[in-house]
Amino acid sequence: MEPTQITGGYAEVSGLPTPISARVSEEQLPELRVYTVTAEWSQSNLVRGSRVHYTQQWTLIADSNDRRSIRAVLPPRSCSPVSGELLSRLSPVRGLRAVIRETGGCQLLEIWDSHGLRKCLNLTALNKHGRVYDDAQFGCLSWSDCETKLLYVAEKSKNTSTETHDGESVSWKDRSVYCEDWGEALTNKSSPVMCVVNLQNGTVSLLQDVLPDVSPGQALWAPGSQSVFFVGWYHEPFRLGLRFCSNRRSALFKLDLDGHCECLSGDNLSVSCPRLSPDGSTLIYLQGQVFGPHNQCLSLQQLDLRSGKTSALLDVVNRPQTGEFAGVYEALPSRCWSADSQRVVFSSACRNWKDLFMVDRRSKKVTSLSDSPSDLSRVYGSWKLLTVQRDLMVVCCSSPNTPPTLMVGFLPSAGEAVTWRILQQPVMTFDFHWTVLDVKPPPEEDNTHYSGLDFSAVLVKPSRPLREARIPLVVFIHGGPHSQFPAEWNCTTAGLTKLGFAVLMVNYRGSTGFGQDSILSLIGQIGSQDVKDVQRAVLTALHSDLTLDPERLAVIGGSHGGFLSCHLVGQYPDFYRACAARNPVINAATLLGTSDIVDWRYTSVGLQYSYDQIPTPEALAVMLEKSPITHAAQIKAPVLLMLGGRDRRVSPHQGLELYKALKSRASPVRLLWFAEDGHSLSRVDTQVDCFLNTVMWLNQHL
Repeated sequence: MEPTQITGGYAEVSGLPTPISARVSEEQLPELRVYTVTAEWSQSNLVRGSRVHYTQQWTLIADSNDRRSIRAVLPPRSCSPVSGELLSRLSPVRGLRAVIRETGGCQLLEIWDSHGLRKCLNLTALNKHGRVYDDAQFGCLSWSDCETKLLYVAEKSKNTSTETHDGESVSWKDRSVYCEDWGEALTNKSSPVMCVVNLQNGTVSLLQDVLPDVSPGQALWAPGSQSVFFVGWYHEPFRLGLRFCSNRRSALFKLDLDGHCECLSGDNLSVSCPRLSPDGSTLIYLQGQVFGPHNQCLSLQQLDLRSGKTSALLDVVNRPQTGEFAGVYEALPSRCWSADSQRVVFSSACRNWKDLFMVDRRSKKVTSLSDSPSDLSRVYGSWKLLTVQRDLMVVCCSSPNTPPTLMVGFLPSAGEAVTWRILQQPVMTFDFHWTVLDVKPPPEEDNTHYSGLDFSAVLVKPSRPLREARIPLVVFIHGGPHSQFPAEWNCTTAGLTKLGFAVLMVNYRGSTGFGQDSILSLIGQIGSQDVKDVQRAVLTALHSDLTLDPERLAVIGGSHGGFLSCHLVGQYPDFYRACAARNPVINAATLLGTSDIVDWRYTSVGLQYSYDQIPTPEALAVMLEKSPITHAAQIKAPVLLMLGGRDRRVSPHQGLELYKALKSRASPVRLLWFAEDGHSLSRVDTQVDCFLNTVMWLNQHL
């Protein structure tokens, strides 16, 4: 298999666009109701080595009397490239569009209306703050009720300097003082500040009265626009990484413009995603525990703004029954309310699926709006809500053989099903076969503290093998560990399958979508329970599908998936023929002092964590015992390592440690070093390089 054939196949699957956001506007005509759906798409461009963004619009025609029935969908308009947009938001009444744009080293705030560009402010030149936050953790852009003010979050300015008594500048004296930030993917984001733009006079003011030990983000205007709601993350005694961590101590606050700041949620909890109901009566938000699993099943809280009382709309689901709602594991979309403020719509993991759910505030009943999870013939394995506005849902659907598809449907009345309409089908679908395998651990592998748990895997393979009667199998393991491989479009899986491999994506115990008990069962059991689960899933796949070749097995994964990949080739040295690991955890003991989430290094091995923790020989021994490095001498399979030089989560020196251990034993090993990339190895050129080298490695050794 030639490199050009491999990169060509990967370009075909990775170059397919994915919708990342959507918005809906509505116009009432004499006998018709017209909806405009605008979706923003992201697409990898391998020639440019970057991702391009564009928007596309659809017009939907509905009857005035039956607004839940779409009469017609007009052909979409041409795609419009989007350049430099960091944040954008449509005002609810006049339809003004606010855009924060990066261009020529400056950050601009633009206001657009039906006649073109109405106002433009150079935020960088105003010098009131540092860079605007556009990440999902802190970033926001919120219109006031009167649509004359905008609220956003930016880095606190470090340019202000004061003179000491001897005339020395404080900023000069402190220029080398270490500045903490929020870790992986949030480098240089340290001290966020909420900013308000007055569009009438073009001024920017900072909201200064936030508690000194709190970093604000995810801000929005309260009804009346005389105060703001925001999430505050506590950063004392020091900051821990936030990316992929829903267990950080935080709270919901209300800050009046006159300076009064009030905490609205409980103490020692984690909160996120505040969303205000259309009628302004209720604020919902997600709530979880502090420390423990880095990702967890969350409760959905509702705060009655009139009475000030908070109650649980959805509780944590400990152990869901088959086919039932399994809990909330993901962030809420920015628009998730029904028009009558009585229902909330969201997507969440449910075993091997990502499903679309609706909860009714009056009955607290949860309804699935996608196909039934128990129906294995369902077309789409993943339903991701992009927005719901005016009761029209815009959803991205996909499956392992169907690239992202844009669909719309109105929220149903009680007892009715959604009538879904496809807005944009993918350019192509693929002739892959995929199925779900449910796995029950044998008694000797059961967890005595959380007995009876099962897990699953998704098997994807070519419908017609390219060459041989039996197909080589690549075992693909997700990271986290508390994340999920839903039955959705995955470029790596699709690329491998297109080239003739079968791929088994394993959701071992500890994955999201199986209840909180499953997540907790892995604490203290890493390197053992998860390793056995993956091996059990592979044996189940080989037993149930005789087209798979048991003599040609490889294992790949990143982060904790890399950790498990290296464990598997060490614990089962005669079973696997090749391994490819991206930024793997190799030695948890040596990782302790270099990771941005030091708490997880203790929790994962079953030890309690506190900020003032000092490592002990006993703790380090436990971490070492559960690490792949202890099995390095048994590894026979050739190992490919791919490391990000700027990884803040798992130091690249972890991979180097295994590299040296294998080199010293003359074991086949190859290392790729991506100096400018981080933990996710997400740069387009990096992803192409990783895929090409992984396939070449598999071809060579299978």
